[in-house]
Amino acid sequence: MDPLSLRWEGVSFFVLNSVMAYKGRWTPTNRDKYEGDPTKIVFRSLWERAAFKWVDNNPKIRSWNSEEVVIPYVGIDGRYHRYYMDLKLVWEDGSTTLVEIKPAKQTKPPKKPKRQTKRYLAEVKTFATNASKWEAAKDYAESRGWKFEIWTENHLRNLGMKIYK
Repeated sequence: MDPLSLRWEGVSFFVLNSVMAYKGRWTPTNRDKYEGDPTKIVFRSLWERAAFKWVDNNPKIRSWNSEEVVIPYVGIDGRYHRYYMDLKLVWEDGSTTLVEIKPAKQTKPPKKPKRQTKRYLAEVKTFATNASKWEAAKDYAESRGWKFEIWTENHLRNLGMKIYK
C-alpha cells in the first residue's frame, strides 16, 4: 500500500501500515525570539510541536532555536556523524540549555528478553546510538558552560504542556 499523506491544522500525517508519524512546519508567534530562519522550523513529533509553542510563549526564555546546533559525535560504527539538537534555549538570566525530546522508554536501556529478537536488537542499537549522541551533547554543552537535558513526556507534562500519545 502506498503511503497516504494528509494535512490538518498545520500538521502533516504520514500513514504507513496504520501507524501515524507526525511531522510538519511550525511558525513561531514571537519571531524575534527565534535564532535562525523562522520559516524553516520543522517538528518531528507532537511533543516537539508542544515544546516549540511552550518555548515561544515562555517569557523566561530570551531566545531559542531548533536543529540549528549541530554536534559531531562518534557513532557505534566508529564513524563521525552529526547530531542536530531539538532545542537550544537561552534563558533570561543568560544561561543556555540544549534539549533533546525523547520518549521515556528510549532513555533507558531495553530490558533483555528471554530470547534475542530483532526488535530487541534494534532497541539496543537505538539506545547505544542515542547514548553516544547524549554523551557528545553533554560534553559540547559543558565545554561552553551550558546545560544538556533530555525532556521526556513526563517532563513536558510537568511543564504544563498537553501531551498526546
